[in-house]
Amino acid sequence: MIFGPVPLAEAAGAILAHSVAVPGGRLRKGLLLEPEHLDQLRGAGLSEVTVARLEDGDVGEDDAARHLAEALADGAPGIRLGAPGTGRVNLIADGPGVVQLDAAAIHAANGSDPMITIATVPDMQQMRRGGMIATVKIISYAVPEAAISAACAAARGAVRLAAPQLASASLIVTETAAGAGDKGVAAIAARLEALQTDLADVIRVPHEPGAMAAALQRAPGDLVLILTASATSDSHDTGPAALRQAGGHVIRFGMPVDPGNLLFLGHLGPRPVIGLPGCARAPSLNGADWVLSRVICGIEVSAVDIAGMGVGGLLKEIPTRPMPRRGR
Repeated sequence: MIFGPVPLAEAAGAILAHSVAVPGGRLRKGLLLEPEHLDQLRGAGLSEVTVARLEDGDVGEDDAARHLAEALADGAPGIRLGAPGTGRVNLIADGPGVVQLDAAAIHAANGSDPMITIATVPDMQQMRRGGMIATVKIISYAVPEAAISAACAAARGAVRLAAPQLASASLIVTETAAGAGDKGVAAIAARLEALQTDLADVIRVPHEPGAMAAALQRAPGDLVLILTASATSDSHDTGPAALRQAGGHVIRFGMPVDPGNLLFLGHLGPRPVIGLPGCARAPSLNGADWVLSRVICGIEVSAVDIAGMGVGGLLKEIPTRPMPRRGR
């Protein structure tokens, strides 16, 4: 691509590089200059204008952006492409799910040419329908065909959206002498609804292992959630003990995400079981969201996966918490 100022007499058919005020209006950058535009520029007192001209082997910004966006999604279900405009194409979630990215492939595509860029949400981010997963932006008005071809080859299939797989969930709520711990059921139901998962039932039982184990065994949901009236403080505390008593096993208790430390994850037969931390009673983002969304979308979550959530896991300070995370 050739870029720079040219006399108006040589500017026909070139791309206007910068917006220009003219009598009665404004010519916007990116405009393909026609004779009438040149007359307007002369009327503004200009004798030359800065333009971009495509050379043999160049691909225009919109076509280049479209090619790269198509390569990124590579026909993956649940992702649609926005219309190209000013060298940009957005990748949009066509429904709820969790984003899965090949970061190395995207890094390679971004390294193919400084004028070729891909920006995405973080890996494993939960999406709602209509949310923007990624945007492709071609910075210059055109890029060499070889460069966009290399970027497409590097980025092909690098963006996926895992859709919800579990249709229903059961919620076990325990109660102590102080009362039921069911505050926040609405917030949990809203989380499930956002992932197209039905809250099949809410089972209230005493806060003791035997009653909880029986509830686990009879809960009908594809996923079982536990919300305890008293916080889980150890891997052998009431909730995890009940899961083992019911014949299940605990994959991990505790996660390096704050708020959300007191989560535990396990299985009862083929069904996942999540012991929710107390912060899940509130609608704000917490560590349980990261685990819940992946589990519902069929993404395996291991103890190693949870251990790796610490970088970026400091989600929010709570000014009113009884024991602040940092000194005053």
